[in-house]
Amino acid sequence: MSFDLHLNGLRALVTGGTLGLGAAVVKTLAEAGARVATSVRTVPAQPVEGVSYVTADLSTAEGTSRLAQTILQDWGGVDILINVLGGSKTPGGGFAAISDEHWFAELNLNLMPAVRLDRALLPAMLAQGSGVIIHVSSIQRVLPLPDSTTAYAAAKGALTTYSKSLAREVTPKGVRVLSVAPGWIETEASVAFAQQRAAEAGTDYEGGKKIIMDWLGGIPVGRPAKPHEVADLIAFLASPRSASIAGSEYRIDGGTVPTL
Repeated sequence: MSFDLHLNGLRALVTGGTLGLGAAVVKTLAEAGARVATSVRTVPAQPVEGVSYVTADLSTAEGTSRLAQTILQDWGGVDILINVLGGSKTPGGGFAAISDEHWFAELNLNLMPAVRLDRALLPAMLAQGSGVIIHVSSIQRVLPLPDSTTAYAAAKGALTTYSKSLAREVTPKGVRVLSVAPGWIETEASVAFAQQRAAEAGTDYEGGKKIIMDWLGGIPVGRPAKPHEVADLIAFLASPRSASIAGSEYRIDGGTVPTL
């Protein structure tokens, strides 16, 4: 039996598509036949064939507007919008170490790009009566690490709540809105983080991974997710195969969060 996702020719915009999960989503959608564009700070040295790269800083309103206008001019809109862009740059140290600047930086990276892009591109989806929006949240919204991820977790919590509200508004008009909440993903950044923790503890990379998994309270499957595993879930949810799925958040964390 074929499991074609029926993505051939659909216009898909992915934010943050050159590293980690974003790169995996771009590759997965392109291989499935979608027309893919992605936002970048710098065009990669080895671009994915057929993918359009738009240089834009999405942490700013100007950069987000530039991306949206480019897509509207080139394609007239999108069928799939996947907001992957995110991350945490706030230093550790708990609540007292988080300045106003840190708070705004986390919101401008993890919440506002999605809000702004949706506002710019959703009207064309509503006009055509179809479309899919997927926001990548995080299990940190329910399992924050107080020493280091409070602001990031709060921003992702806001993103999930926003997604639910948006879904209630536009699903009856033909546009599905979903969110995906990954746990720890073994991206380039997380590998570097584990190596740093390992060096500080005088252990190897596997020891560094164990330190992080212990912080999270353990990962029952015994390892972080691979980027392509999360990308496969996102591609399925974005596809017509998931036509009756809307308004939900899908957790992919290896069992990290111990509750339903």
